[in-house]
Amino acid sequence: MLRIYNERTLFTVVRSTHLKSLFKPRNLSYKSNEQDSHTDWFPPRPPPPSPSSSKSVVRTVCSLVCQSYYQQQTQFKSTPTQLNLPIASDFMMAEEAITVVASLADEAGSMVALSFFYWAIRFPTFRHFMRFYVVAATSLIENSNLERAHEVVRCMVRNLAEIGRLKEAVSMVIELRNQGLEPCTQTLNCAVGVAVEMGSVELARKVFDEMCERGAFPDSCTFKILITSYCKSNEISHVDQWLTAMLDKGFVVDNATCTLVLSAFCEKGSINRAVWLFHKMIGMGLKPNVINFTTLINGLCKKGSIKQAFELLEEMVRKGWKPNVYTHTTLIDGMCKKGWTDKAFRLFLKLVRSETYKPNVYTYTAMISGYCREGKVNRAEMLFTRMQEQGLVPNVDTYTTLVNGHCKSGNLSRAYELINEMKKEGVLPNMCTYNAVIDGLYKRGRVQEAYKQLDIALKYGLQADEVTYTILVTEKCKQSDVKHALVILSKMTKVGIEYDMHLYTTLISSFSRMKRMSECERLFDDAVKHGLIPTKKTYTSMICGYCRDGKVNSATKMFERMSEHGCVPDSITYGALISGLCKESKLNEARSYYDAMMDKGLNPCEVTRLTIAYEYCKADDPLTAMKVLDRLEKKLWIRTVNTLIRKLCSEKKVEIAASFLDKLIDKDKNLDQIMFTAFVTACYDSGHYVLVSDIQERISKGIG
Repeated sequence: MLRIYNERTLFTVVRSTHLKSLFKPRNLSYKSNEQDSHTDWFPPRPPPPSPSSSKSVVRTVCSLVCQSYYQQQTQFKSTPTQLNLPIASDFMMAEEAITVVASLADEAGSMVALSFFYWAIRFPTFRHFMRFYVVAATSLIENSNLERAHEVVRCMVRNLAEIGRLKEAVSMVIELRNQGLEPCTQTLNCAVGVAVEMGSVELARKVFDEMCERGAFPDSCTFKILITSYCKSNEISHVDQWLTAMLDKGFVVDNATCTLVLSAFCEKGSINRAVWLFHKMIGMGLKPNVINFTTLINGLCKKGSIKQAFELLEEMVRKGWKPNVYTHTTLIDGMCKKGWTDKAFRLFLKLVRSETYKPNVYTYTAMISGYCREGKVNRAEMLFTRMQEQGLVPNVDTYTTLVNGHCKSGNLSRAYELINEMKKEGVLPNMCTYNAVIDGLYKRGRVQEAYKQLDIALKYGLQADEVTYTILVTEKCKQSDVKHALVILSKMTKVGIEYDMHLYTTLISSFSRMKRMSECERLFDDAVKHGLIPTKKTYTSMICGYCRDGKVNSATKMFERMSEHGCVPDSITYGALISGLCKESKLNEARSYYDAMMDKGLNPCEVTRLTIAYEYCKADDPLTAMKVLDRLEKKLWIRTVNTLIRKLCSEKKVEIAASFLDKLIDKDKNLDQIMFTAFVTACYDSGHYVLVSDIQERISKGIG
């Protein structure tokens, strides 16, 4: 070690000089905590202090720094060394540090000055003092060492961001252009990255825009920072925007970013856009790997597009990638959710027989879930046993899936056994497990036992979740106990759980049955206000409610609104509106919707068929009723006409019933005996003996 001055001596020498400030303040574009400004940030190099003692002090400090630097020079590579100066930040003023770094740059060169700079910013006194960074940077600029000047600027951005002065730092980076330091890509990425780390993507975007306007050129890393940030915040529209901009500039997306983007789009349901972007990224030079393909296959499977998922699998194999166990598990899970359990099992067996990949816990769980969903709990139990024989340990999802399957099939005793087994194996049941049991108990009327299980879950420290509250509310709504349902909803709101569309629909359905349409309208509007999308069931419940309440015009308007949310009415929706219009004797409108339904290939339910036909008969227009029914296929026509004849007979409309029966004889030689008996009885009761005679004669001729 070289002998150097002790820190008390150096402190005394430095403090005795009473150095003056090098800069004068002016307003910044971003306000500073120090109230500094840009006017005289960059004066010409100030002349050295006139007193010879000041020169002596500067030389002394520089000498100490140089000694420490050269002593450890052999360790100095790309990162400046940590100086072993006998100086503490408490003994040196920030302004004095400015003088030292400027003098070192002049007298000993950039690297020595930079070494002192890195030592100094370890201390808060210098770390958050902007002028220290500015002088260090300008000194390096004057030495034509722009690379190290950028290094200093990036330190300024990171360190000032710690105290909320990122905007100030970015403004200074831009101002340094006037001193010959153009904003560079690395500094741009640093500023954008720091803004993202601070949790402000919008600030990152503003920094990006401002620095790019001042000459910084973004690279693929810049776009990646922003895309990744928007992916994490699930702002898909911004992800799409920045990814498109990145690809338009010809940058190639890396595999990790590709996976993030695909996951974000798939989670938001924008699977078609994800597929399009995936192939565009490939066209721009991306070489997708197994993870990229599996991510997109998973998204397609969750959407139910299994065929498209297998097409992507074939593309993956063509590109030389072999699907792994996770790829297969995703496909198996997708097929099971689609109801293709047998096909899924064939793929599962391929994994079992494979020498490369074997089914894991998640694969078994997917298959068990598929069988439970179809009510084939015995097969699920078989796989559960097989899984354990293979040495795989069931996780909480495996147990919960099987518990749910048994609860739905009514075997609650086995569900309890599985929960006890979980606890013995050290696998703690979660709220999903208890939700399955609570739901199963409710559906079998064991309400008190359901509440007991909820209490047990809460005693274990679990919190009732959205599903729990939905089960409780649904049960109260089934009992038409809306008052208690609203109390539960109030508790749900207090714990910070937001309603989903399913819960809104459950409440709307309950209120509509009670003809309380004002509450339905309030709930519907509230759901839309919170960004939720009403489902087909939501609209159907609203339409049914309006029709029950005699507000057919409101029902019609609600029907027409379905397209706003991409909902396509089914036969139940049409049937509800048609029945409502028929009750209000608006038969022409009812028939218009009936024909529209038939044109779309939807088969009206029996109530709809019978209602519209009967209403026309009731209006003494059996010919139109026949035209309406003639659009039905033969089996449905026969079934509807049989029911219609019986209904007409009960209303003593035997002549109209006879016209339908006459046509029925032509289509069905095997008349329904109950219907025919009802017709004969009605004819005799009303004195229409001739009708009975004519019909019997027709039947006998048909037999002959």
